[in-house]
Amino acid sequence: MLRPPHTSYDQLHVYYLDRRDLPAVDDPALIGIWIEDETAILFFHQERGELVSRICQQCGARIIYQASLEYRDWEAGVQVTSFTTAALSVRPVWEAAGTAPAGLVEIVLDPSVIFGSGFHATTRLCLETLESLLLEEGRQIRSVLDLGTGTGLLAIAAARLGAERVLALDNNPLAVEVARKNVALNDCGDRVRVEQADLLDNGLPATGGYDLVIANLYKGLLTQLFANEVFWQGQMYLVSGFLPGMEAELLSALPAGSIRMLYRGRREQWRLWLLRKET
Repeated sequence: MLRPPHTSYDQLHVYYLDRRDLPAVDDPALIGIWIEDETAILFFHQERGELVSRICQQCGARIIYQASLEYRDWEAGVQVTSFTTAALSVRPVWEAAGTAPAGLVEIVLDPSVIFGSGFHATTRLCLETLESLLLEEGRQIRSVLDLGTGTGLLAIAAARLGAERVLALDNNPLAVEVARKNVALNDCGDRVRVEQADLLDNGLPATGGYDLVIANLYKGLLTQLFANEVFWQGQMYLVSGFLPGMEAELLSALPAGSIRMLYRGRREQWRLWLLRKET
């Protein structure tokens, strides 16, 4: 995340270590530590090879890969800047406030190095569909469960557009930290709770108390969730993160006869489903 004296992202210096249990890292150039399986990925604003070598000596880790790259390359070549949808104006925290078009709800975001800046096709597709649902006349969506929240953008958008209770989950500790910061930046702490949870390790909460479940994930995880009856206790489901060639397998994984497809969306090569559990 951005911490003084840094106000934006430019160069990223990335170090992959072969273990996850590291000593505390206190350095002003640290962006964050991404834990994935049994590895730790350290992100810095500046080169920190000597510091990382000392960390390795302390805990017996090895550097298995390191790289320096521009921030836009980490974001798949996209320049992260402000954008608008029908009802929202989303701006990165380094852009000046007060530039949102009149009548739009503003969201300010520190995207860090976490998925969900709003520029990936699946995030934008989910954001625009979520917006339509929450603003649809007569639609009652008071509670939202966001699985794999990333930066927290979708959870925050749900709260800013009228949801009264949002639970946002992610398995990545850095994502949880970033999402909590973004919730605070947007003054949504009374409506959005961010928690760490491994959805495949008894971390999936009961979905029965939620009007909408968001699952912008990946095919393998979606397939496993589809097979879990706990997943299908909610009212509606916004599902994305898959390509057209994956749809047949995902369709076959849906519970037979109890799920109705309300909408099938597309953006670039990605797909989205809006589903409803039939009682």
